[in-house]
Amino acid sequence: MKCKISRNAAKVLLAELNKPEHEGKKLRVYVTHRHGDHAHYGLALDTPTDSDVVVTTDKGIDVILDKNEPFLDGVRIDYFYLPQEGFQITNPSKGSHGDH
Repeated sequence: MKCKISRNAAKVLLAELNKPEHEGKKLRVYVTHRHGDHAHYGLALDTPTDSDVVVTTDKGIDVILDKNEPFLDGVRIDYFYLPQEGFQITNPSKGSHGDH
């Protein structure tokens, strides 16, 4: 499975992951719901289970993905400051163009 994280997203995520209260946690990307050919995603700090795979990104962040969820393979995490600050999670490999 693959996961990409933009530079802006990595900066924000590393600041959160490096807090003492999150020691030992990893970033989890999960599907909140799906509409036929695309899905909506969420983020959480978590620990992996037997049904997960941990992917190390090129930004040095370990991401937990459910290995049984095809919409997670190829997910991309971005962080935008404008027009509204926040994360945007898409999966270009599945034709997803972001939350709506």
